[in-house]
Order: sequence, then C-alpha cells, then structure tokens
Amino acid sequence: MIPALYYIIKALTQLFLLVVLLRFWLPWLRADFRNPVSQAVLRLTAPLIVPLRRFLPALGRLDTATVLVLFVLQYLVVIVLLALVGRMADPLFIAIVTVLELAILSLNLFLFAILIMVILSWIAPHTYNPASAFVAGIAEPVLRPFRRLVPPLGGFDISPIFAIILLKACEIMLQTWKPIPF
Repeated sequence: MIPALYYIIKALTQLFLLVVLLRFWLPWLRADFRNPVSQAVLRLTAPLIVPLRRFLPALGRLDTATVLVLFVLQYLVVIVLLALVGRMADPLFIAIVTVLELAILSLNLFLFAILIMVILSWIAPHTYNPASAFVAGIAEPVLRPFRRLVPPLGGFDISPIFAIILLKACEIMLQTWKPIPF
C-alpha cells in the first residue's frame, strides 16, 4: 500500500510542480503570454504566487515568488515522502534534494516539450493551434543550438535526438548527486 501511495503523492505533486515550473520558465523563454495555454498556467498558479509578489518582487526576469513557491512545495513533498517510507534526513540534505528534484523536473519539462513537438510534427505537420505554439515556444530555445550544429538530413531534422540525449545525460548526472536516495 505504501509504494502505491508514494507513487500517487509524487505523481500528483510533480504534475502541479510542472505547472508552477512552466510559470517560472515562461519569461525566460520569452513565451507569448497572450497564448491561451500561457494564460491558463498563469491563472492556475496565481493563487499561490500573486500574494507573495507583494513581499518578494521579481529581480529582472527572475520571479522570486515562483522560486519560493517551487522550493517550499518540493521541500514539503520530500519531507512527506521520506516520512511515508519511515526515513528522516538532515534539513540541508532535504534542501539539496529539493533543488536537484526541481532541476530534474525542469529537464523533464523540456524533454516532454521536445517529444510532444516531434509527435505533433508527425501527426499534424504545419498546423497551428495554441497548444502546439506553446509547446514549440518551450522546445525551440533548447533545440536552437542543436539545429545550428546538426543540419537537417534530406529534410529530416535530427536535432531533437541530440537534445534528448543531452537532457537525459544531465538528468542522470543530477540523479547521482542526490545525497538521499529519493
């Protein structure tokens, strides 16, 4: 029963944290905030972030309120999951795991965006809808350096393969840095 509960808690909180991470990354990726998907992300996260903005102003494009919400939520999730399996850890180790988990979740966000973009290019190439534009806005900044290095082969863009390999390698590296197996 405990492994199933562990999975449910981790999966549901990661889904919510992905939405909050989207709010964090949107200004950095220069996303179109008029896009309906961007508007939905802003509306979903506003109850947690807007009240904190009164006390924590943004530093340039760095949304400090969003960073604080992400850190606190992930920190609490780590504590709950450790307690669920009957383990405790030093608060510093929990903080390190929290930062690493958020970094891994960010890498996965970009990985999912690239995979969705590739699948959409197979299913419905050259079509526009707000969701595909939103996904492209997330994936393109990651793919751009790879597209400069790897030219298309006969009209076939293989740059996502190299981006996915690098993202997964970075995730593996971050996983090995965790002081607590999580």
